[in-house]
Amino acid sequence: MNNIVINYLLKSYFKNFFIITTAFYLFGIILNLFEEVEFFKNSDVTIFTPLLLTCVFVPSLIIKLLPFIIFISSIWFMVQIRNNKELLTLKVYGYSNLKIFFILAFASFFLGWIILFLINPLSSSLVKYYEKTKSSYARDIDHLVSFNKNGLWIKETFDENERIITASNPDQHFMYDVHIFELDKNFSLKRKIFSKKADIKDNIWVLSDVKIYTLKDGIMEKEIIDNLLLNSIYNYEKINNLFNNSDTFSFLEISINFNKMLEKGYNKEFLQQSLHTMMTLPFYLFVMTAIATILTLHTMKNSENFRFFIIGLILIVIIYYLKDLSLALGKTDRIPLILSIWTPIIALSFFTIIGVIQINEK
Repeated sequence: MNNIVINYLLKSYFKNFFIITTAFYLFGIILNLFEEVEFFKNSDVTIFTPLLLTCVFVPSLIIKLLPFIIFISSIWFMVQIRNNKELLTLKVYGYSNLKIFFILAFASFFLGWIILFLINPLSSSLVKYYEKTKSSYARDIDHLVSFNKNGLWIKETFDENERIITASNPDQHFMYDVHIFELDKNFSLKRKIFSKKADIKDNIWVLSDVKIYTLKDGIMEKEIIDNLLLNSIYNYEKINNLFNNSDTFSFLEISINFNKMLEKGYNKEFLQQSLHTMMTLPFYLFVMTAIATILTLHTMKNSENFRFFIIGLILIVIIYYLKDLSLALGKTDRIPLILSIWTPIIALSFFTIIGVIQINEK
């Protein structure tokens, strides 16, 4: 009998979760489709292209919103079983408030891990496809940055000339073993610049230990100088932001290849932030389900239903800003970055413990 009751609870609970998730997905498609249509309005594409890109982008957005989706699903489910007297029936079969709480909360917790291991790799692949496809239609295609096993590659246009830059070992706002090839508008080589180290913190790069090869009358003339200032449209922050889309990396990818990604030049802080942010997902699902359950089990009055949803919306806004505030403190080194990611979970857990004690007494 226990298995039948638990299966019924979980089936009904995840049915509500699926309905809410589908509603969010459709709403996300409608909102994002306008943005994609605006992006492609001057391109020779059919409506299928922006619609396809919208469909592959929204899943990553849904994963970010999962804590709030699970919260709404949990409140809806608890209100349903309370209003139709199923909650009283469950108590007759020996299911206390505490037992119902743990069944739903741990179901959400395990759902979070399933999403991280199975759904997240698929959504990250879809985001990679999304960004790759959009970049092929970007108007700023003359300026490109690529990062692969051979190092960092930059192509930029300046004064109707072309510049191709490679660096084998970027580290923070420094690049090492820098090779710069300057071409004219016909793509003929004009000058080669070799530097052992370049400071790219600002748009005026500072190159050290520089060798310059300039083509004059068909002959390469060599010049060696200590430092060279070079104007570029790129700086460290702009380059770093191009590769700071955590949606393109899955939880498994970062976990398994963390050290390899560091060796390739990815920012350690960015990787740690992405990894721990994803790791918090199951815990957020647990506490959001717990909070929703605590709110609805606090009283059996049907007249309180509207108040639950209002309080729920207020809590969602507070939690959202709490997460952003905590992360901002971490990024500005007010508190350790990893602690800033986990602080909202810790704070919500204390609230959950107090609420569980109260509903267990009812």
